[in-house]
Amino acid sequence: MTRPSLFDQGPPPPCPARFNMAAHTLDHDHPDPDKVALEVLNAPGEVAERWSHADLRRVVLATAGGLAARGIGKGDRVLLRIGNSSDFPILFFAANALGAVPVPTSTQLTEAEVAGIIADLDPALILAGVGVACPEAPNRLDANAIAALRDHAPAPGFADTGSDDPAYMVYTSGTGGRPKGVVHAQRAAWARRMMWQDWYGLTPEDRVLHAGAFNWTYTLGAGLTDPWAIGATALIHAGPPDRAVWPALAAAHRATIFAATPGVYRQMLGTDADLAAGFAHLRHGLSAGEAMPEAVAAEFRARAGCEVYEALGMSEVSTYLSFSPGSPPVPGRAGRPQRGRRVAILPDDGGEAPVPRGEPGRLAVSRRDPGLMLGYWRRPDDTAAAFRGEWFLTGDRAEMAEDDTITYHGRADDLLNAGGFRVSPAEVEAALLAHPGVAETAVVEREIRAGVSVIAAFYVPEGAAPSGDELARHCAARLARYKCPRIFTALETLPRSANGKIIRRALREEPA
Repeated sequence: MTRPSLFDQGPPPPCPARFNMAAHTLDHDHPDPDKVALEVLNAPGEVAERWSHADLRRVVLATAGGLAARGIGKGDRVLLRIGNSSDFPILFFAANALGAVPVPTSTQLTEAEVAGIIADLDPALILAGVGVACPEAPNRLDANAIAALRDHAPAPGFADTGSDDPAYMVYTSGTGGRPKGVVHAQRAAWARRMMWQDWYGLTPEDRVLHAGAFNWTYTLGAGLTDPWAIGATALIHAGPPDRAVWPALAAAHRATIFAATPGVYRQMLGTDADLAAGFAHLRHGLSAGEAMPEAVAAEFRARAGCEVYEALGMSEVSTYLSFSPGSPPVPGRAGRPQRGRRVAILPDDGGEAPVPRGEPGRLAVSRRDPGLMLGYWRRPDDTAAAFRGEWFLTGDRAEMAEDDTITYHGRADDLLNAGGFRVSPAEVEAALLAHPGVAETAVVEREIRAGVSVIAAFYVPEGAAPSGDELARHCAARLARYKCPRIFTALETLPRSANGKIIRRALREEPA
């Protein structure tokens, strides 16, 4: 008899009832508090900042004291509009150290998008760095005031928060076209321990080079929080973008783990860099954000001489499927559930019993998962709709093999994946419809070559068809760059089903 598509090897060790994310990350019993925790790199061999674990703890508590002097306390929401700077993690953990709720946001968001988030969030404080779009507000602190926060007497310690208290919030695109705030509990940091061996193979001796900017949640988790929590060293590049810089940085700073998106690996492979020499200290690479084409993984393996371990996750639960040094990749599969997770494939028709192995369905994670969100900010109906009995529905379709590996079959809804960011088509379509020359529109994800997808917009003109360049400028003024379509195609009509719904599959196949 075929087994059900259910992975459950028992729950992880329980999170302590009194738990604070910042304390977990920075206040542990480090055997060498003077060991380097963070190096901010301007170029290969050029270290702009070097922080020990003890220094980080001190500056976070000092900054927490500055925030407390501004009246920030437990439960207050603090919006972070900070660029690629060490200020970002310091401010994030300082707010969390008080029991406040930091809310990191992409620097690519336009001022109009940020205004919408502010209206939804009602933050107690807005921290805005230089050159980052942010509306004027009476509770907004700019660069000089942010720097001055460190000059206050330090907070006496880390807040006595419960494991289920809110810790931070991130905004993700929603199917309704309006970004949703995803609220995470303090225990989310504890849940990340399941990744330490079942994705990273992380040890205190590692030096983790992350290719993302400080202010990306992928970097915040895999590049900073987890290395610091285990006592390792984080390496972050703050210099100018350069697709060939990564092997040179890895060599100069002896990186043992390299984390990036598939796009970074692809760009790096497009150079003539000597990856074997550059990654001579590397034990392995990590990849997340979108699916890595097997050809890219194979070429990196051949040129660098080490493996890349992929992970699948989402804003609501972080990464929960992965391959690792102890669980080697299987071609065509997205990963295995990490030990401690309870994961199932549910039927498309709404049932709660897992389907037989080998049968596709809805990928789901148990409510018991300590990494699962508390819910969507001020959206109780959306929160309720995301669950089916015991299960949180990830929105992905997948199937589970007998060896527990998961094959990913794409989104069950129409959310797009643009360079690792989830993008709501409704949000992009709303921006396009604001142009007077667009009567109807639909956007889809189009694969332009193997492993490379972009957002493509199809539209029915209102009168004379506006040019693609004009629509690109129109979108750039309203949307973050990663949400903007790269292809614009005018059609006489959009393909629709008998009940009037747009047939997006036909648009994906439409010549552009």
